[in-house]
Amino acid sequence: MPEWLQLTRFGLVLLFMLVGLFGLLVPVFPGIVVIWLAALGYGVVSGFSTLGWWLFGAITLLMVIGTTVDNVLVGAGAVQGGASMGSMWAGIAAGVVGTIAFPPVGGLIAAPLVVLLLEYRRHRNWEKAFLALRGMAVGWGLAFVVRFGLGLLMIILWVIWDLNG
Repeated sequence: MPEWLQLTRFGLVLLFMLVGLFGLLVPVFPGIVVIWLAALGYGVVSGFSTLGWWLFGAITLLMVIGTTVDNVLVGAGAVQGGASMGSMWAGIAAGVVGTIAFPPVGGLIAAPLVVLLLEYRRHRNWEKAFLALRGMAVGWGLAFVVRFGLGLLMIILWVIWDLNG
């Protein structure tokens, strides 16, 4: 393959991965999955050597961890802040519906708003409702840090794959 084509391929895959990485700033954007899809596309186009399969397997594992840890940390933060599991599930559902109905920020508004209102209804106390919301925000923050670190690691593994492929 000519060098200019290799550089173009590298640049395009890296661009998609960086879109995924910085897309993690938006809590409902599946940035980890975008990074994984870019690695998958690279493997399909370039081929999977033995090292490529191992690295793609590691990238896949990191993607699964990243998508799981997001929900766990956000939920745990809200519950630690005093939210009920029912409020959390309703908040997640509202986030999904809000994202679909009013992209890209509908879910960002709907999820915390639903948790806040349900917790207020449950306790009849704004202070307790805001504590649950604060816990949810802390969980989102921790989830972002973890997902961003995992995304960086996924990109590093892909660069190693590209350099050795």
